[in-house]
Amino acid sequence: MNEVFCERLKELRKEKGLGQVALAEKLDVGKSVISLWELGKCEPTLSKLVAMAKFFEVTIDYLAGLED
Repeated sequence: MNEVFCERLKELRKEKGLGQVALAEKLDVGKSVISLWELGKCEPTLSKLVAMAKFFEVTIDYLAGLED
């Protein structure tokens, strides 16, 4: 995943005032998964991208860095 995704995920999480554990619970993934996504070490599945977009009320294109 590109650096834009990693940064946007971290920014959106912090804007909601959530730690990695809290976001992991909301998205039904392990805490380590959030860390790996934010570090760019692994990529979310399409279903998790959709869940993130809905949770943060943004588009998948925004998360992926395809739009501002």
